[in-house]
Amino acid sequence: MTQAQHDALAAELAELEGPRRSAIVEAIATARGFGDLSENFAYHDAKNEQGLLERRITIMRARLESAVVVEQSADGVVGVGSVVEVADEAGETMEIEISSVGGVSPDSPLGTALVGAKVGETVEVKAPQGSWQARVVSVH
Repeated sequence: MTQAQHDALAAELAELEGPRRSAIVEAIATARGFGDLSENFAYHDAKNEQGLLERRITIMRARLESAVVVEQSADGVVGVGSVVEVADEAGETMEIEISSVGGVSPDSPLGTALVGAKVGETVEVKAPQGSWQARVVSVH
């Protein structure tokens, strides 16, 4: 992932571990004050939310700990973090981001074909439903 993606994940994790966690603890304490916990929907709902939040925090921590921060290429070569405009055989264009966080994975058929390509090159994308050609129009 790029440094910007790493920083965004770290900021989201800080938000989850700080204000969001505090809000859920407060909701649990408030619901506990409503009395009998066995039939207290607000309490069970808050505890469920807490479990989901803690799972999300665990996943984000693991992703950040195992992340490899890469530098974006400035020489027109497609790499992780690049935003690439490609044209198919029919001339239709699409803009994609090569990213394991919120974009086209570099390990996907399209990502694998594009990583390392330069502007103007045509690459063959070997997809499960057949191969197709993609021309790199721009990289930024």
